[in-house]
Amino acid sequence: MLKAAWNKNDKKANRLIWIFSAVVFAAVILLGRVKLEVNLGFDVHFFAQINAVINSMVAVLLVAALLAVKAKKYLLHKGLMMTAMLLSILFLVSYICHHLFAGETKFGAEGIARVIYYIVLFTHIPLAGLILPFILFTAYRAMTGEWPQHKKLARITWPIWFYVAVTGVLVYWMISPYYV
Repeated sequence: MLKAAWNKNDKKANRLIWIFSAVVFAAVILLGRVKLEVNLGFDVHFFAQINAVINSMVAVLLVAALLAVKAKKYLLHKGLMMTAMLLSILFLVSYICHHLFAGETKFGAEGIARVIYYIVLFTHIPLAGLILPFILFTAYRAMTGEWPQHKKLARITWPIWFYVAVTGVLVYWMISPYYV
């Protein structure tokens, strides 16, 4: 196992993680209801493409990190997970930009495609909204060297984060034909 990178301070960490998670959640909700009419000089749905690429990369990194930790390559695991977290921050910025400049897109398919889309979407959205504090608490437990707690949280966090990343790509793939 790796040495702790941070000193343990649960009270401060809990407060910061919950505040940060609440601010991000509120920003996504509030900014998702606003559309800025600005000509950026390029197709604003480019942000959605970036989001799909980032989600794909995060999914691959999560699998690679899982394999690394199972092979006891802890430093590699840490690097992969930190990269996944940084990409997730980049995703968040791009996601907000997309929704600020593009607004809402209506899904236009009918029949079974519509049913599948909404099942994927309605599982993706709440899990995407809930996963951030889990990711941050899991990372905090790793950074403070609390390996049993980190492992226990990671068993919950990893599959949800992976599902959110993969379904994010699916949502993009299914709705992208309806971008105007």
